[in-house]
Amino acid sequence: MGFIQKGTAVYRKTNFSFFAAGFNTFAILYCMQPLLPHFTEEFHVTPAQASLALSLSTISLAIGMLIFGSLSEAWGRKPVMVISMIAASVICILTPFSPDFHWLLILRTIEGISLAGLPSIAMAYLGEEIEPKSLGSAMGLYICGNAVGATFGRVIVGLLTEFMSWQWAILIVGIISFIASVIFWRNLPQSKNFISSPLKLSTLTSSLFHHLKDPGLLCLFGLGFLLLGSNVALFNYIGYVLIAPPFSLSQSAVSWIFLLLIIGMFSSAISGRLIGKFGRRQTLIFGLFLLCFGAFLTINGHLIVKLVGLGFSVYGFFSCHSIASSWVGKRAAINKAQASSLYLFLYYTGSSVGGTVGGVLWPYFGWEGVVGLVLCFVLGAFLLTYFLIKAEQKAVHKSHEAHI
Repeated sequence: MGFIQKGTAVYRKTNFSFFAAGFNTFAILYCMQPLLPHFTEEFHVTPAQASLALSLSTISLAIGMLIFGSLSEAWGRKPVMVISMIAASVICILTPFSPDFHWLLILRTIEGISLAGLPSIAMAYLGEEIEPKSLGSAMGLYICGNAVGATFGRVIVGLLTEFMSWQWAILIVGIISFIASVIFWRNLPQSKNFISSPLKLSTLTSSLFHHLKDPGLLCLFGLGFLLLGSNVALFNYIGYVLIAPPFSLSQSAVSWIFLLLIIGMFSSAISGRLIGKFGRRQTLIFGLFLLCFGAFLTINGHLIVKLVGLGFSVYGFFSCHSIASSWVGKRAAINKAQASSLYLFLYYTGSSVGGTVGGVLWPYFGWEGVVGLVLCFVLGAFLLTYFLIKAEQKAVHKSHEAHI
């Protein structure tokens, strides 16, 4: 096998390609989030209905990931990823021309399915093609591209909408994403170590049920659901709070709030060091505590305190997500890629549920209702962590007995 080695031109091209790909995927996915208050006003829809512009994309993305990962086993890694990215960029360009809100939601649903082809395959490609000792840095750059794209999509759309229409803002994101797709297509090397295999539904179903019978994995899947559900609920509706009195901030000012998500780029690295010192369990509990504490702080009426609270919640969210997602790979005994896909499926499903339910609560309870939802999610995450620790202890005990 010829692996791509660090320091070579092809390694730099591969890294650049996946940075562009991650940027493209998450810029398109999250560019609608700062526009939810705008949609409520322009289309005369409720906050819960406005949130569907993001929720429908994430739920269709979740479903699509279960499909595209399996298709790539037969069709190849690069072809599926390229088609996915180009299709998603074209749909993003078409979205501003939606004649009404219903058509916008239809296009955003198709958008989510199209986007699924990259995140469901990217890590499998890198794992197959990059030499093992260079894989960590390559993965890190891809994830960095995800974070930069998610932040860029939110901030740039919020800023541009202040000075031009939201349609122009989304169109610009679509054009930039199309350019990123072409860069990915032209620079990414073809797979050398990939071996295609026919799709066998019986094999996939067998390993799927194996994962679903593992109580530890079920806890981790549930954690992913609750974590992203909490984060999206907070950031979906904080704009409604800040645009209204007494803050009365402009759309462009509110868009800068999403820069707080950059904290996540650092919290994952810090968590890695904390795991080495205190262990995975303690670090996960600490992250959940920060998420809970941060969400509670946002109830305070002072703007600075709200922002500090959001910062704590972002740190806690990304810290816990990095721990839970890596724990899935450690826990799964077979077909680790499918286990990761199941985690991501519940992760993005949580985004759709948390984002939409927060909108249902908003008219009756306001921001306190959204925070209450988040606190309930975090309480559920604490309970799942307790059961996860019990499952881990039971597995260690069984392993010890087997060696006696």
